[in-house]
Amino acid sequence: MPIAPRIEAPKGYGSSGSIRSALERLNRAVNLPLLLSLLLLTAYGLLIVYSAILNRGDFSFSRQIMGVIVGLVLMVLLWRFDYHRLANWVVPLLVIDFILIISPLFPIIGVNVNGASSWIKIFGQQIQPAEPAKIISIVVMAALVSRYRGKLDSAKDYLKCLAVLLALMVAIMLQPDMGTAMVFFAFGMTIFLVGGTNWRFLVITLVVIVAAVALLFFIDPILDKAVGHDVLIKQYQKDRLLVFMDESIDPAGIGYNLKHAKIAIGSGGVFGKGLFEGTQQGLGFLPEAPTDFIFCVLAEELGFMGCMGLLAIYAALIGSSFYIAFKSDDHFGTYVIMGIIGMWAFQIMENIGMTCGLMPITGIPLPFISYGSSFMLTNFMALGMIFSVWSHRSIQKGL
Repeated sequence: MPIAPRIEAPKGYGSSGSIRSALERLNRAVNLPLLLSLLLLTAYGLLIVYSAILNRGDFSFSRQIMGVIVGLVLMVLLWRFDYHRLANWVVPLLVIDFILIISPLFPIIGVNVNGASSWIKIFGQQIQPAEPAKIISIVVMAALVSRYRGKLDSAKDYLKCLAVLLALMVAIMLQPDMGTAMVFFAFGMTIFLVGGTNWRFLVITLVVIVAAVALLFFIDPILDKAVGHDVLIKQYQKDRLLVFMDESIDPAGIGYNLKHAKIAIGSGGVFGKGLFEGTQQGLGFLPEAPTDFIFCVLAEELGFMGCMGLLAIYAALIGSSFYIAFKSDDHFGTYVIMGIIGMWAFQIMENIGMTCGLMPITGIPLPFISYGSSFMLTNFMALGMIFSVWSHRSIQKGL
């Protein structure tokens, strides 16, 4: 009787080696700590936004959900795209960037909201084009600085890169949108810093900007008096700085926002009043609760522990991004991620700081938490770029 041939399983089949190999492939494509941070932040943000807009007809939770869905699609597309190719697209990206930034100034599509022309309306949908422009600007600045391979010590070369950044900031301030211009400056300086820029150039830049701002405040009242209206600095911007310097100024007027923001945060205590139980937002005392002052809603309803939980997730997000920047196989990828980290870090610091009276009040939202589909798209695009750097790194860099 013939003996049937013995069939052996492929080498490694069903063994710990195949499992390890599968996990290595998965880890190469997906940075799990970053993905987990994303899921936690998105869920946390949707929960707090839902509470903040509860019983408010001027906000749409379905629009926020749609922003998350579209953001996820954009993230996956950027994730799959090889970021290396963008380093050679500086000129077309810069053209697109400027068109996006100045588009709210165009007739017909431009929309004025709260005294600022920062929005456009297309097919019945309002979009803030400066949001996606942040990611394009980070890519452009990273591509320019990466050409010097970690040593930007020529004043001429530095001024070329700085001129691009300042041109983008001036275009933003024409809207006017000082808060977004500050975000551009934050991620620009971050890229310069990690890009090996001579520290003297950075110090001189900061001194010149401080001097320019001081001069601006000196000549502004002279110009306003001569022309008869605000020319350079708007009255609401002056009011915010006055309140920052002295919180007791006009608590029923220009100091109202900060007063009730601090009441909301302080009343939350350790564990908060409970989800959907916030009174400052629920009774209408807290202005712009779903957007600029969303942190106050979180603090009042979930208390100190809820705030610490959010900061812990932010730490995981930024820590994972730092790790991926370290694992990048080129300067360009590292600078893109560091620019994104600079953007997130400044927005988190400014948004939380302004609600506590530690920073001037601006219109800077809180990443992944504040209401706004345009802002949500920006954050998911940023994550798509980071995931792209992770998944397209060289094998020699390891896991």
